[in-house]
Amino acid sequence: MKKSYVILIVVAVVAIAIFGWVKGTYNGMVSAEEEATTALANIQSAYQRRADLIPNLVEVVKGYASHEKETLEGVVNARSKATSITLDADNIKAYQQAQGELSSALSRLLAVREAYPDLKANENFRDLQTQLEGTENRINEARNKYNVTVQEYNVTIRRFPNNIFAGMFGFEKMDKFEAAEGAEKAPEIKF
Repeated sequence: MKKSYVILIVVAVVAIAIFGWVKGTYNGMVSAEEEATTALANIQSAYQRRADLIPNLVEVVKGYASHEKETLEGVVNARSKATSITLDADNIKAYQQAQGELSSALSRLLAVREAYPDLKANENFRDLQTQLEGTENRINEARNKYNVTVQEYNVTIRRFPNNIFAGMFGFEKMDKFEAAEGAEKAPEIKF
């Protein structure tokens, strides 16, 4: 009888240890996934800040460069397209492409200031431009942070034996932000 109690206790201790290990592994994967999705939400927040600044920037430029209608409409249309796509882990590439088109349109808009010295000296324009530059830096930092957290998450779910549990519990590899196609070339700005 004593031998069966010892075996039962050993089995119970092993089962508790295995349960604790599986629980810790699962919770670690959940934490890593949550960090990555939070980083993705931070990217979306930074892009939203940029989208919110654009109408003000366009209005200031309109006052000085009313005949730059095509450039202004391009920015407005690119902003509309970029804000119509919701960022989530499944559509990073489409979102990134729309944001790239908006960045290109913004580059053309900011180049307008060279043709209009009064615009360049306008305090509102300078403030908006400074805010926009700061926002672009925030976006870059948020994308970098996202890529780091996605790398940590992907490593966590792909390591053995976590990969076994990741498949059982539905954890899937996440995509990183990558440079937009053609990003290696400087944008051409023509008027």
